[in-house]
Amino acid sequence: MNFPAFLKPGDSVAVTAPASRVSLEDVRLDILRSWGFHVKVGATVGSHYHNFSAPRSVRREELQSFLDDPEVKCIFAARGGYGISDLLDQLDWSSFLKKPKWVVGFSDVTALLCHIQGLDVASIHGPMAKTLSFDSRSNENLLSTLSGEYPTYEWKVSAPPRPGISQGMAVGGNLVLLSHILGSSSEVDFQGKILFIEEVGEQLYNIDRMMVQLKRSGKLKGLAGIVLGSFTEMGDLPFGKTVEEIVLDHTQQENYPVVSGFPFGHDDVNLPIVMGLTYKLEVTSSHGYLIPIQNEYL
Repeated sequence: MNFPAFLKPGDSVAVTAPASRVSLEDVRLDILRSWGFHVKVGATVGSHYHNFSAPRSVRREELQSFLDDPEVKCIFAARGGYGISDLLDQLDWSSFLKKPKWVVGFSDVTALLCHIQGLDVASIHGPMAKTLSFDSRSNENLLSTLSGEYPTYEWKVSAPPRPGISQGMAVGGNLVLLSHILGSSSEVDFQGKILFIEEVGEQLYNIDRMMVQLKRSGKLKGLAGIVLGSFTEMGDLPFGKTVEEIVLDHTQQENYPVVSGFPFGHDDVNLPIVMGLTYKLEVTSSHGYLIPIQNEYL
């Protein structure tokens, strides 16, 4: 796994809207600048084309330009929404692979992060330019991560877990996107990895359906663990099982730890996870602990 260079004040970062449209006033460029970064803002930020920020070709060309720009050390998605997956197979990754840079985002950006991880480059599942105003702790941890100081996390579990201790590389993100990329060039190997899952606006039966898809695809076998994040704005159709019960049911033949309540995803608190970094996962009956194993990367 290749890790991009850590950022320092004075470095250039880019903000682009590769999926849904976003108002320029909603994008917290001021926070990025307060961190000492020079911010390059793409033309897709503040523009709109139906529900997208711009036509597909424009979004792809802008993302490509930032991937190729030698001055840009990090690319922030302005927001998620819908539209990234259709760009991935037309991108040229040759310049990016010669000199990798951080890519930061979540939600629809999960497809991009997985594609990058499949290229053996680490990325960051974390706050986007629009959501930087939501939670100061998430921002502080994101800046620390970009600066090379990976945080250790401790949290209270929100439902009965499957306790245990394991270690593995982080992978995952939004459950819909993880299901969506199966069979594509962005599909990533889950074997031996800690799978992070979050979701927003779904019915519980659809959570079950996507977990069935992951199970039938062999993605739930041989994991190092599962960490459940925020499941927000969930539908109210009766199903009979909670998210945690659904996940435990579909992994009942496995013995790796499963824990819920980790604050990442579509909620105000969205703690950054380095996709591609190895973590130690400890799960007790009441707490989860996520400890970066970073010595080999520094």
